[in-house]
Amino acid sequence: MRGSIPGLASSVPFITRLPAIMQEDDFLQRMLPAFDDAIAPVLGVLDNLDAYLDPHLAPEDHLDWLATWVDIRVDQAWSVQQRRDIVAGAVALHRRTGTPGGITDAVRLAAGPESTVSVDESGGTTWSSTPGAALPGRDDPGVTVTVTVPDASIDGLQARLTRVVRTLVPAHIPCSVHLRGAKDGGA
Repeated sequence: MRGSIPGLASSVPFITRLPAIMQEDDFLQRMLPAFDDAIAPVLGVLDNLDAYLDPHLAPEDHLDWLATWVDIRVDQAWSVQQRRDIVAGAVALHRRTGTPGGITDAVRLAAGPESTVSVDESGGTTWSSTPGAALPGRDDPGVTVTVTVPDASIDGLQARLTRVVRTLVPAHIPCSVHLRGAKDGGA
């Protein structure tokens, strides 16, 4: 059980909650500490519940469960710090899902802080006071994401980034990810 620390004293011993006359009873003085020992970890977790809900403070093993609250599928190849950043920014990322800025931010989080991300998408919106004005974007729909990372030879990075992009781009839009290494002159 989380918080099981040998010798952890209860923050509110049961014996102190009894009337004074019962606190002097020998049997209760011997029996109630067993209940204190059993309940101390629960009280410790409840007293620190806000830390369990903050991705930057939550224990590492609790972080994956917290990710499910914000609909993030954790990739075991991500570092703990990447997981914390992704979970912390998940709500803001969900708000921008499908937009070039949202794709850029999500891919940068998944690729690492040293990465450079460029998104080329075919769509566009505009308005014109001139009837029959040219439409924005291109006729062929698609999203192309180019990612420059310090080391493009990381095992499975291409597949991971492609999976991230596919979850962010609408299902009817084709997408592709191009991975470049910074050492290859890809910047």
